Amino acid sequence: MKTDIQIAQGVEMKPITEIARKLGIYEISPYGKYKAKLNHRYKSKEKEPAKVILVTAITPTKAGEGKTTTAVGLGDGLSRLGKKAVI
Repeated sequence: MKTDIQIAQGVEMKPITEIARKLGIYEISPYGKYKAKLNHRYKSKEKEPAKVILVTAITPTKAGEGKTTTAVGLGDGLSRLGKKAVI
């Protein structure tokens, strides 16, 4: 079984401009190919306000709580339902 780092290193990153375009954001300031800043005055043109899902845990364990796995699973699920999900 591959480790987390092996999986992460085996994936090709997408350019931030492509990700922003998919989200309908065109006003970004790129910093290299994979990251960008968004003006703090940016106003979404979406008709409905965004919704936030906060994934948190109280009691830490040696193996972690699975917050990242849960967040990624939620993002994947919402994307499959046709929603714009950002993690």
